[in-house]
Amino acid sequence: MNRPVLAVTLGDPVGIGPEITARTLAEVAGEDGHHGIAVGDAGALRRGAAAAGLDVDVRVVNDFSVAPAGPGTIDVYDIGVLGDAAPEWGTVDPRAGKAAVVAIEVATKAAMDQQVAGIVTGPINKEAIWASGSTHLGHTEMLGELTGVTRQDTMFVVRDPAADGHHLRIFFTTRHVALRKALDQLTRDRVGASIREALTALTVFGTEKPRLAVAAVNPHGGENGAFGDEEIVHIGPACEDARAEGLDVTGPVPADSVFHQGLSGRFDGVLSHYHDQGHIAAKTFDFNGTISVTVGLPILRTSVDHGTAFDIAGSGKADHGTMLSAYRAGVDYSPYVPRIRSTYGRQ
Repeated sequence: MNRPVLAVTLGDPVGIGPEITARTLAEVAGEDGHHGIAVGDAGALRRGAAAAGLDVDVRVVNDFSVAPAGPGTIDVYDIGVLGDAAPEWGTVDPRAGKAAVVAIEVATKAAMDQQVAGIVTGPINKEAIWASGSTHLGHTEMLGELTGVTRQDTMFVVRDPAADGHHLRIFFTTRHVALRKALDQLTRDRVGASIREALTALTVFGTEKPRLAVAAVNPHGGENGAFGDEEIVHIGPACEDARAEGLDVTGPVPADSVFHQGLSGRFDGVLSHYHDQGHIAAKTFDFNGTISVTVGLPILRTSVDHGTAFDIAGSGKADHGTMLSAYRAGVDYSPYVPRIRSTYGRQ
């Protein structure tokens, strides 16, 4: 796409989403080659810009094909849910939850209809969306229903400038389940399927001959069963199956070293097996620079990897680094949109 347009959802309008969206769009306004348009209530974006101390105009648009106005102006596709009656900062409110859900619906439809190259999503509050009547566990599940996809995966993107710009991608065999249940779900078949999905995603997003490391879950990789047998019974055999198919898979690799090896350039991706195994590694290395990409959807979706930070919402203290990284990743990945659509869904 010559000038990709990205729909940037505000997330929960009483969290830090409006502020970090305003900061991000103000920073990139006037740059050539892309156009970011916020999706949410115009009043919420203006309030976020004011909290951030920004001297910008907020322009309401009703068409994603509109030309950018240039520096000093940020655009918003107004969803008209809250109007000027935004709830108090930092509160769980069903009206805010409804606004967050509608913004996701509008942005996703625009991406499905190819009106935008992709979506960049701000943080939502699960209690608020549940209070609004939504039954989804979160963003990923909601996007799956809106796009007709039943299996989606999270890909974290971590950059190490010291390694010649190498990007490490981190994948997850399980996501939002208790750790005890996550370990129960580590079967040979499930790990094998996650290996193949990770390699597919790496290829779709531009790595032609991907190298994947598969993490162990037990200390020292289980020490031949002394500290657990998941590596022997499930993870190791899944890796062997993949290698027998000619796939470049290494593992299981002890988790205390595999992420370092990946960041150093030995691997293009690491398959972690439970939520915190991958999250802690990525966020410890670069909390503000790590971003999330949802793979398996027929649309491009990048996202912040943090929450709504209700405790500082409206204070002007929010760091927009992750939102800016997610936005720039959306621009960088926009050339792969045709490949995303052909691999994961409707073309």
